[in-house]
Amino acid sequence: MRVHICAVGRVKTGPERDLIDDYMTRFDRTGRALGLGPLSMHEVEDRKGGGRAGEAALLERSLPDGALIAALDERGTVMSSPDFARRLAGWRDEGRGDLAFIIGGADGIAPDLRARADFSLSFGAMVWPHLLARVMLTEQLYRAASILAGSPYHRA
Repeated sequence: MRVHICAVGRVKTGPERDLIDDYMTRFDRTGRALGLGPLSMHEVEDRKGGGRAGEAALLERSLPDGALIAALDERGTVMSSPDFARRLAGWRDEGRGDLAFIIGGADGIAPDLRARADFSLSFGAMVWPHLLARVMLTEQLYRAASILAGSPYHRA
């Protein structure tokens, strides 16, 4: 199952980019044998200032056809890392070809795109900057692959 992160804004060089790249590489290495990956990042920017609606249109264009859509949203489901790993494995085992996580800009995801999502994931009641949300998501994807592979990375 190919995994995509479709996000508003571009991550420039720096510590966030380094962490994202590291976790993406780790996920690809660990997930390959599990039928997970590759992991790709699709970054969009609304240069015309269309707000959430403009960002949603750009995000929708970045989604692979037929992808299961998982929105990162503060109103979404809060889950443990093992539960997240099981959810990924379940989608893979259902034969889903593509899984796309969407991350909105500073004002979140437009309601119409959020409503189209098959699943909403929350990293807790706090709101996180989109750069940190990407780092957290890539780390959790790697952690999920590690859990599914029986690796000692996850020690809960």
